[in-house]
Amino acid sequence: MAERLPTSFNHFASFRLTPEYWDLDPAEGTDLRRRWTAALEPLAGGVHHYRTYPTQDASDFLVWSAVDGGDPQIPAKFFNAFAAATRPFRAFAEPVDMRWGFTRSSSYSTARSKQEIDPFHTREQPYLVMYPFTKTAEWYLLDRSTRQEMMNAHMRIGKSYEDITQLLLYSVGLQDQEFVVVYETDDLARFSQLVADLRATEARAYTLKDTPVYVGVYRPVADLDGLWP
Repeated sequence: MAERLPTSFNHFASFRLTPEYWDLDPAEGTDLRRRWTAALEPLAGGVHHYRTYPTQDASDFLVWSAVDGGDPQIPAKFFNAFAAATRPFRAFAEPVDMRWGFTRSSSYSTARSKQEIDPFHTREQPYLVMYPFTKTAEWYLLDRSTRQEMMNAHMRIGKSYEDITQLLLYSVGLQDQEFVVVYETDDLARFSQLVADLRATEARAYTLKDTPVYVGVYRPVADLDGLWP
């Protein structure tokens, strides 16, 4: 049987720093960030921090949390714990956007890809790219063999960029998007070329929406001064 990563629940939360945060003196800001990381660390098997400003102006930073296992109660437990953990910080960091979903076996590939991201592993790539993704209704009305043929072409291009890793999350019927697509890379220009190549494939005609795009720069917890902008 082909190896697969364990089923996981993944949650991406972006935040904007408030004027109250910018009014803190440096020591107070460092203490706030220390308390923030300490509050979030126990919530999931993998908790990863990214700065999103100045890649965009809607948010300042993003937190990626990953929880292992297929227990149906995992999302409820995480949502409750995340809300409780972040409540004391809401005066300083206000939520902007939440995207989440589940890993599962692909309908178009039976084997685990070498480029599949392990959400519980220590992050090694400096850049995260994450965006919601939805197919058109016409895509699902195509016969299975036609969709498989187009996805084979799509996957061949992805495999040619073997240094860029990916995680696909399913959120059909749970959020406005059907999927959350996650990439890690050490070269944003090369990633942009991958996207351009993928958009030249036949499957692109069946994309309904794939925005907003979040680009984050990984920040280790140990670097409290650089954790937030």
